Amino acid sequence: MLTVPFEIVTPERIVLEQDVRMVIVQGGYGELGILPRHMALATAVKPCLVRIRLEDGAEDVVPVSGGFLEVLPDRVTLLADTAELPGQIDVGRAQVAKEKAERRLSQPTDDVDVDRAKAALSRAQLRLDAVETHEKNGGFLQSEA
Repeated sequence: MLTVPFEIVTPERIVLEQDVRMVIVQGGYGELGILPRHMALATAVKPCLVRIRLEDGAEDVVPVSGGFLEVLPDRVTLLADTAELPGQIDVGRAQVAKEKAERRLSQPTDDVDVDRAKAALSRAQLRLDAVETHEKNGGFLQSEA
């Protein structure tokens, strides 16, 4: 089997550098599966769980809040607004953020930015989903020291 180098980069740091068999993201027009030697393309990425599959079939996920994917035949780069490995996620903090966003959406007032609250809810839910999926699949991504 073939692999392709894959990077997830945020404005702050390189979150992941890994040779992968497949990367699956939510693009502007739906789900995209990227394999080695994929034709070159560039696309926006919606907030999603980026699924990463290794050559041995192991799969894990990384939550991203959106970004831009560049695919070249010899490498794939995701420039993400935010991203973190599942082991770096503070589950308690994500749960509190989710509950706060849900409260703001259920009881909107004039000072509540609904779009911002929806985005916060989406980010928190993606973070919680990432931890759950990582644990369920026995994910391979380890947090950096």
